[in-house]
Amino acid sequence: MTAFASFDADAIDWQIRTVNHRFLDLSFHLPDALRNIEPGLRERAKQSLRRGKLDAVLRLRSANAEATLDLDRPKLLELLAIVEQVRRDAPATAPADPVSLLRWPGVVVQPAAAAQSLRESAQAGFEQALRALVQQRRREGAKLEAILLEQLDGARATAQALRALAANGAHDLRERLRRRVEALATEQHAERLEMEVALLAQKADATEELDRLAVHLQACLECINAPGPHGRRLDFLLQELLREANTLAAKAIGAESATRVVDLKVAIEQMREQAQNVE
Repeated sequence: MTAFASFDADAIDWQIRTVNHRFLDLSFHLPDALRNIEPGLRERAKQSLRRGKLDAVLRLRSANAEATLDLDRPKLLELLAIVEQVRRDAPATAPADPVSLLRWPGVVVQPAAAAQSLRESAQAGFEQALRALVQQRRREGAKLEAILLEQLDGARATAQALRALAANGAHDLRERLRRRVEALATEQHAERLEMEVALLAQKADATEELDRLAVHLQACLECINAPGPHGRRLDFLLQELLREANTLAAKAIGAESATRVVDLKVAIEQMREQAQNVE
């Protein structure tokens, strides 16, 4: 979701940038003379963007601004009358600064035709800058897609390795218990040993977690390949994947399984970091 675009013309200068954000947050910085076009610009941005923090800055070129300014004389005379009344009521008041008077809203205006032309130019410039921004975000998205697919393949391979290790879980438990009994130099009871193995194997059974893990991984793959915005859905699926990985960590039998679970959690965290950049 990180991108930058600009548009330069004789009268205007647009600079638009987006950064990562969980939702769509729009921020416009416009000259006072063009505040009235902001609602339309917001609606246009919402049509093209679904996620991210957008900052749009419009600057007017000073030479053009001077060429299109006019003085609202009735407004100025009204303001001067008020200033004069203040001076009569408070003689110690300093004389009014002419520049301050010109800054008063409505005193300096643009001719209607020039104002309309400037609004149209600003709207057209924003449209072009927005299209360039969207194209840049798409190019970045294509690169992120390749990274996510590669990380997803690694996570699926790790999940398959964990399933293979889990299939031998009962045998590993039996061998560990047998070695412990031998180390204690106590009499072995085959029936009791098998009972203990069965109980421990039941507690350590991760079949359900591995099945849900496979389902979520497939859902992530389908989400990435599907059209349309899917950043929030992908983020939710990765949270579910991490939850299953944490459960697998608690049930891991042996050093190899524990190592594989750590690898899986690392891959999921890496995908979550990248998912924050996906619209």
